[in-house]
Amino acid sequence: MRTSDCVQCAHFPCGDVNHAAYIVPSVEVDLQRVSIILISEAAPPNPGDYYYAAGNPLFAETTLLAFNDAGIPVNSMQDILERGIYLTTAVKCGKTGYGIQTGTIKECALLLEQELALFPNVKVFLLMGDVAIKAVNDIARRAGEGRVIPAGSTYKIRGQAYFFRGRRAFPSYLQAGPSFFIEKSKRKVIAEDIASAFALAKS
Repeated sequence: MRTSDCVQCAHFPCGDVNHAAYIVPSVEVDLQRVSIILISEAAPPNPGDYYYAAGNPLFAETTLLAFNDAGIPVNSMQDILERGIYLTTAVKCGKTGYGIQTGTIKECALLLEQELALFPNVKVFLLMGDVAIKAVNDIARRAGEGRVIPAGSTYKIRGQAYFFRGRRAFPSYLQAGPSFFIEKSKRKVIAEDIASAFALAKS
């Protein structure tokens, strides 16, 4: 099925994002087979750069590099899906600036919660960057569950075991977009986190 058939924003209340770049994944996915969900920051300003767009989208290019860095050989987004890994964003509309307002993250966390609930067999969540971490923390707090990931720099809080509704959650760095090519120190960390999540999901 397509998650976009089940998750939709009705009112587009957020003022700091590009509603014309709104995307929920419309790729066909077997919900039962997904064991890892990777959540990155926001949809790209250009929908043609999204994970599942046709051609050679930027998000797919940097993500494929990240998985290959992690020792998981993949050549396409379909390869990643076939390994039981689903990719989405915490914020469904494209960014218009560097940051994203807290209110926007909270609003889109409502959609993200609906999306995550579609997958019954997830073992691991990869939270790629601060926006993804904040969105999952917001989902947990609204349900009275407390923070999933504590406050602090990612490099300081990595290496500990965190859980979101009984499943492991890995705080990591953003792997989608041009900064992935530049920040080589973070590429190593991202690769380690993806490799650890993959090993855990397959154990």
